[in-house]
Amino acid sequence: MFGKMTYPKTRVGDVVDDYFGAEVPDPYRWLEDEANPEVLAWTNAQHDFAMEMLNGMAGRATFERRLSEVWDYPKHDIPRERGGRLFYLRNDGLQNQPKLYVREADGEERMLIDSNALSDDGTIAIFDWKPTADGGLVLYALSESGMDWLTFRVLNVETGEDLPDKIDNVKFSVPAWRPDGSGFYYSRFEENARDEGDDNQAVSQQLYFHRLGEDQTDDEMVYAHPDIKGVTLAAEVSSDGRYLIVYVHRESKLVNRMYCRAIDGAGEFLRLFDDLDAEYALVGSDGDTFYVRTTNGAPNQRVIAVDITDPAPENWLDAVPETRENIAGVAFVNQQFVVTTMRDARHAVKIYNKDGTLDRDLPLPGMGSTLLHAGAYGTPDDDSMFIAWTTYLQPTQILRYDFTSGQLSALFEAAVPSFDPELYETRQVFCRSRDGTAVPLFITARADIDLNGDNPTILYGYGGYNISLTPAYRSWLPVWLENGGVFAVAINRGGGEYGEAWHRAGMLESKQNTFDDFIAAAEWLIESGYTSSGKLAIEGASNGGLLVAACMLQRPDLYGAILCHVPVIDMLRFQFFTSGRYWTSEYGDSKSSAEHFDFQYAISPLHNIVPGQAYPPLLILTADHDDRVVPMHSKKFAAAMQAADETDNFIVMRVESKAGHGMGKPTSKLIALQVDIFAFLNQVFEMGVEQGD
Repeated sequence: MFGKMTYPKTRVGDVVDDYFGAEVPDPYRWLEDEANPEVLAWTNAQHDFAMEMLNGMAGRATFERRLSEVWDYPKHDIPRERGGRLFYLRNDGLQNQPKLYVREADGEERMLIDSNALSDDGTIAIFDWKPTADGGLVLYALSESGMDWLTFRVLNVETGEDLPDKIDNVKFSVPAWRPDGSGFYYSRFEENARDEGDDNQAVSQQLYFHRLGEDQTDDEMVYAHPDIKGVTLAAEVSSDGRYLIVYVHRESKLVNRMYCRAIDGAGEFLRLFDDLDAEYALVGSDGDTFYVRTTNGAPNQRVIAVDITDPAPENWLDAVPETRENIAGVAFVNQQFVVTTMRDARHAVKIYNKDGTLDRDLPLPGMGSTLLHAGAYGTPDDDSMFIAWTTYLQPTQILRYDFTSGQLSALFEAAVPSFDPELYETRQVFCRSRDGTAVPLFITARADIDLNGDNPTILYGYGGYNISLTPAYRSWLPVWLENGGVFAVAINRGGGEYGEAWHRAGMLESKQNTFDDFIAAAEWLIESGYTSSGKLAIEGASNGGLLVAACMLQRPDLYGAILCHVPVIDMLRFQFFTSGRYWTSEYGDSKSSAEHFDFQYAISPLHNIVPGQAYPPLLILTADHDDRVVPMHSKKFAAAMQAADETDNFIVMRVESKAGHGMGKPTSKLIALQVDIFAFLNQVFEMGVEQGD
């Protein structure tokens, strides 16, 4: 298909590590030093080689033209209503970044921030934004080139101008306004963390309060954990404005501490939940009663009512009981609990009264997702809320739900131009993993598909970190479907679709279950006639990149192409880079435990490549500013795979410039990436899409 390739030359080092008596070579250790001129030259050579190959593939102009057509429709984020004003992000179609708008009570709409004017190439994005309670100010966070490091600014809604306040070098920080709008809480690392990389070591975040009009250097430190190193902190203000809540995490997101104190700063923090025995998150409050979503005694989650003046566990009351359906999120609106649950990896929404009784089910339109955790935005006293709704064939639309009438109405509709979704359908099936576990599988294709085993198919998966893959629209999907493609999503263990038990069944020593589930889904698609191994591509990103890399190495016969985005590849050294230290609770720590080394080494893609094995064509996709899963994973993987290749294979690494882990990527880059992917699959699967004009 491609012929024998001459890859860019890669130097082989002689580093060998000792893990509990086992000697493990690491010949590409030198590629970890991204600032080294030799590494930069090697990376550029790899990317240039990849683009030379991809640019020569047929169908590119056809794909680019059609992708631009179906991408060109208005897209809205879920709005936030404060002080009688409605705030929302909107992209009118092909703009690189969405703009922030405000709609006044009289219906007048004004643009507040044009993100596209912040950079020439659209690589500065609004990462987050929060209006004050009165709607007079908006705090917004900017990310440059897709990085996790953020800059906070504050905008005056009346004038449309920024205040002088500027908060730099914050990361993994969720700001929270004080009720009076005088300032906000945020967390940050020590001042040298960004320059020195110390955020990867045993340093902790501290919680600060920034008072408007003051310099960042004068910000007041509100809290630093005195006992534990390496923690991250998050702040929240209770819905009635009386209390400041602090969340303390270290590594695991399965468990956390939760503290509170009066908003005026009087007294010490009350350590409400300090045992690291479960996850705790405030849903709402009613005086001294906190409503807390938790996994304590409830792997599928429940909401408990806690009197913070007497918070002993024996005094807790169930506000929303645990059920067989996992809770995906909870909002407190209309003095009721709006609970999004998971039914076989698709969302349902129920409304509970404060006494724990079920009030009603929301009449959602079909098999889809509410998005954004609970999917509901409003305040405790609002009599309406907003819901973002999507399916595989329906772009995200914003609905308003009226609690009084019980009616859903469209606030912002979304329709794809020149695409008829009625020709296609999504169905859900279940396949059996190696140990007999039922694994859900969503399949989207033409309604009249011919199950002849000859349809080009993309199988997508993730399976990790308690993250759920529920139905969601992808702007490129119409083009794939129109060209006879099938899109399938496997719901692997490791995700959160069936609660904490499902998550734990795909982490640490049980991580192999995640791969077994995905392999079972691939086998089912082939056995059922949807596709064949030669026309099946597997795709995943981040933890999903680990998934597809591991599955490729374990079953190279099962796939025709591999799409491996920003992957975690070196399972023995990930913890030494940026946010990798937070992943040891999910994957293990090979340096501290012989048991962990054993199961990590067994699945690590970097360490399980077999020289001379015929692997499927592999497209590795990374980015030069990815500070979440650093590019060294992709670089070492590409080097090792190319060195082991003794066949006529295609193993290339595409390196996106001025981009990160995927957040805030401009539309132009998203379309260009998808053109490369479709051109690659078009050639590998011999789909016959011609170049076009």
